[in-house]
Amino acid sequence: MPRIAVAAAAVVLAIHITFAALLTISDTGVHVGGADQFGLALIGLVEAAAILLFTQPRLRVGPAGVGVRNLVGERVFEWDRVYGLTYPDKGLAARLLLPADEHVPVLAVQAWDSDRAVAAMTGFRELEERYRPSR
Repeated sequence: MPRIAVAAAAVVLAIHITFAALLTISDTGVHVGGADQFGLALIGLVEAAAILLFTQPRLRVGPAGVGVRNLVGERVFEWDRVYGLTYPDKGLAARLLLPADEHVPVLAVQAWDSDRAVAAMTGFRELEERYRPSR
């Protein structure tokens, strides 16, 4: 997903900058100035920055618990609140299982990552055995 997000952000930004540069090449009867060009390029920059948020998902496992960072912000769940990490049959991303049938999506482990997703699930289980206090 990070590679796709970076490529998509670059394409969106390139399109906006190109259109901003081409705004003044012909006379359409509408006055288009430098501020309009700058505004269009700035909109592209904001959209590219929003797309780059998809490069942020992380799953961190350690003695303190499990940290899940999706698009914005990281939440750390202590081991006594974590029941495991599962991958639903019909789902985009893995889920961190919590008490009371709650779950948190883990965007860092996604279906289209195939081998990387399998490695992440295996790595999580190994680290869970190492860091989880015995029940």
